[in-house]
Amino acid sequence: MIRPIRTPLAAALSLACVAVLTACGKPPMGPAAGPQGTPKVSTVVVQPQSVVLTTELPGRTSAVLVADVRPQVTGILQSRRFVEGSTVKAGDLLYQIDPATYQAAVDSAEATLAKAQANQHTTRLKAERYRELIAIKAVSQQDADDADALLLQANAEVASARAALTSARIDLAYTRVTSPITGRIGKSSVTAGALVTANQSTALATVQQLDPMYVDVTQSSNTVLRLKRAIAQGELRDATAKAKLLFDDGTAYPIEGKLQFSDVTVDSNTGSVTLRAEFPNPKGELLPNLYVRAVIEEGTVSQALLVPQQAVSRDATGKPRAYVVDSDGKLQQRELLTERAIGNRWLVTRGLQAGDVLVVSGQQKAQPGALVEVVPHRPKADGEQLASTFAM
Repeated sequence: MIRPIRTPLAAALSLACVAVLTACGKPPMGPAAGPQGTPKVSTVVVQPQSVVLTTELPGRTSAVLVADVRPQVTGILQSRRFVEGSTVKAGDLLYQIDPATYQAAVDSAEATLAKAQANQHTTRLKAERYRELIAIKAVSQQDADDADALLLQANAEVASARAALTSARIDLAYTRVTSPITGRIGKSSVTAGALVTANQSTALATVQQLDPMYVDVTQSSNTVLRLKRAIAQGELRDATAKAKLLFDDGTAYPIEGKLQFSDVTVDSNTGSVTLRAEFPNPKGELLPNLYVRAVIEEGTVSQALLVPQQAVSRDATGKPRAYVVDSDGKLQQRELLTERAIGNRWLVTRGLQAGDVLVVSGQQKAQPGALVEVVPHRPKADGEQLASTFAM
């Protein structure tokens, strides 16, 4: 029988192999395990902070003033005096209607007034003479009364003729179709030579004042009532009703606006209330009927509790819950009431208190009541910091 020759080198190699095999077979101690296998959990201490609450609502823009230009007299359109899409001022001439027939009506009314005034003059002289003659009994009382009546009738004819002349002059002025407001004018629906009629249903053009602009949004009536109660109870303060805009592509409108009013009627079909905000529009970036999202500042919560969203889970019924570490270092489960998400954090209104040690990660490796080792939570990136759409 041949026996293997053992040399010091072979013995050393054998010992090294045994050491390696022993190390490979040893179970690892994971990073989530503390002394003697105690689970590690990363935590943050819940601290109150001041938070500005905002709500984002879809809406449409609308002009502050809108005027549909319509003719008030009938006639042939002689000319158009504006450039489509330009800015016009109140009183600027937009269209000229043929004034010939209306000028003739003015001339006729002036002649009728002159005739009535001439008759009034002679009738007044006659009435004055009769008053002198009645004093010496030269005429009868009946003749004097008739002269006074004729004078009154002449006065009435003068007044009627003067009113007719005023009406004719108004119609003549209406042949000049002017802009009722200052703003941007759109396209013209007629051209020179067209017949237009008084108070026709089709507008000749539309003038809109685009600076400032309105933004109309809708909000649930329940939310409106909740906000009013929160302000009345002091939970919200500094409700300045500031507003900002986001365009449909996500870019922000650079100028801040302000909430003007809340409608007094709830829509019976949707149960919502219309809110109107006003935004300056000096460069004309906002156009009527533009879809936007308005971010309305509701107020400030001075003692808000914000927790990372990853610290909150939901049970089988969908209720939010979280884990905290008590003073004995044991894991406890809490049921929460989360009002809203602010950035990537939840605003918690019930279930947590200031100073609670909230578990952010690692809770899945332990059961409620288990002893855990606490390590500070280290955010992986700036995205875990409090973020909001706007820094109000």
